Amino acid sequence: MIRAGIAALTVAALAAGCAESDTPRKSTHPAPGQELRLHAPPARALDTYARKLGRAHAARAAAAKRWGLTAPPLIAPPPPTRKPHLTTRKGFEVDDHEERGLPPVFTTIPTRHKVVFLTIDDGAEKDPAFLRMMSELKIPYTAFLSDYLVKEDYGYFRKMRDLGVVLNNHTLNHRYLPALSYERQRTEICGMQDVVKKRYGTRSTLFRPPYGNYDEDSLRAAKSCGVKHVPLWNAEVFADHWDYREWDRDIHPGDIVLSHFRGKGDGKGTMPDMVRRFMKLVTAKGYAVARLEDYL
Repeated sequence: MIRAGIAALTVAALAAGCAESDTPRKSTHPAPGQELRLHAPPARALDTYARKLGRAHAARAAAAKRWGLTAPPLIAPPPPTRKPHLTTRKGFEVDDHEERGLPPVFTTIPTRHKVVFLTIDDGAEKDPAFLRMMSELKIPYTAFLSDYLVKEDYGYFRKMRDLGVVLNNHTLNHRYLPALSYERQRTEICGMQDVVKKRYGTRSTLFRPPYGNYDEDSLRAAKSCGVKHVPLWNAEVFADHWDYREWDRDIHPGDIVLSHFRGKGDGKGTMPDMVRRFMKLVTAKGYAVARLEDYL
């Protein structure tokens, strides 16, 4: 069909050219309203583009089959040029939250598109198969790391960073923050900022409090060491089941999904098992996985 359309456009263009050759030219300038002329792209360019798309789809399908998925991941739309305005979810505020310019705490990104965001916490499991799987399937995700687990193998997460994953702050020791003084909370949060900078080259602007628990001091401390956003989650995926925050027990456009770096020793499956469960549901429901940082 593409070749037929190109052929028709080419014939029409030749015919128009022949008609013009019999008419005396009075001016080299186009008449008003005719300044723009549409030209059909060459057939070879369309063929090349179609072959490129076909190869990319075949590669995604082959990777999906290799990793045990029934369908390849859907492709997310381009990230928004105008980032959505993020506010703290109702009921998640602390006193004078906006007035003091504290980082917003949210569970969903405002968007009309059917996209969700995968985030993975802690850093206990360091499975090379997981890195290969996510790279081959081109599934974006965001990591929130705690140093007491990451320091066992900083190099594993450096490979993750080199694959384009943003590494973010989940405190030094994964303490229950509201039980700590402001100074101790600041040590936990800002200390992890220093680790991320030293080991991976950049300071994080995203912070997730352990267990999703925080208080006013947590957000003040986070702001003091450069945190801009505090993403929580609206659903959680494990190797063998899902949990949901909302009453309808479903995912929604813009939902942030939580998982953890856990293997068989800590759960009922491997990291690839978790990814398969995650992708099976989101793809079946028509959702693509987008990169969280592209919306912030």
